[in-house]
Amino acid sequence: MPAHIDPRLLRAFVAVAEELHFTRAAARLFIAQQALSRDVRRLERELRAELFLRTTRQVTLTADGERLLPYARRALQAQDDLLTAFGQARPLLVDLNSPGLHTHRRVLHLARELAPEVELMARFESGLTGAAAELIAGRLDASFGRYAGLDPALRAHLDQLPVRLEPMAIMLPEGHRLAALEAVPLAALAGEVVYAGAGNPRTPEWTDLAHHLFQGRGIAVAPPFPLAVGEEEFQRLMAKTRTPVLAVVGFPAMPGTVVRPLVDPVPLSPVSLVWRKGLVHPGLDALRRAAAQLAAGEGWLRRPTGGWIPADDEDVIR
Repeated sequence: MPAHIDPRLLRAFVAVAEELHFTRAAARLFIAQQALSRDVRRLERELRAELFLRTTRQVTLTADGERLLPYARRALQAQDDLLTAFGQARPLLVDLNSPGLHTHRRVLHLARELAPEVELMARFESGLTGAAAELIAGRLDASFGRYAGLDPALRAHLDQLPVRLEPMAIMLPEGHRLAALEAVPLAALAGEVVYAGAGNPRTPEWTDLAHHLFQGRGIAVAPPFPLAVGEEEFQRLMAKTRTPVLAVVGFPAMPGTVVRPLVDPVPLSPVSLVWRKGLVHPGLDALRRAAAQLAAGEGWLRRPTGGWIPADDEDVIR
């Protein structure tokens, strides 16, 4: 057995083990697929073990590959911790969910100001549930969203810091009967069907929030339809269906739409900063400082008069 294993080889192995696809793993590591395959073969030679079964259709882990994976992850985490301790941290990958979400961007931008020596790189995974699996697997480091809406099995592997009780809004087509109002009372939406991401596997925590909010108010959540990928396609579908969309205040209106705050009561979307348990990184420290600073300075966690959040979220916010 080798006296030393290059961490680069372990990183190549873990990427392929998690993606089960050499092309995707190479893209994730920003290296050529040929170089990735060479590193995996070298590791197999050094360990005298076959780690993957490769066919033209799929890649799967062997029993030795399954046995190696937890050790490789721990070794790489230890290396990351060592480099972090001496100021040589790798980039921190921060999921902002969507380019249009103002709160998440502000936390990231302030964190960059607080720790200019650390690289914080933005990603866009659409929703916290979609990001959670990536966080746990180590492919992302931090995300934002409604922590109470996650499956408890996911929450067991994650930590969180409440950031904001974000006022919610409704995006309406121009010419809608409520579009002329400066603010839309929830009672005025009775009889409407509102899009809240139903059927999107990445955002069930948002759909669940809508169900809590609409319950007993005569408002229906729009049924699932094929997921629109990309802003242009989403705009096209919304223009075609003219369905109101549940959003947050500050979300940019699309062409042909207006965004109006919801009132009576003021519904609040609980936003937390979420990261993998045990993660140590100066970029995460900067994100946490930025979130706490903005929350305290701008009253982001102060509930307005008549503010509403689901009972499930009360303990999280406390």
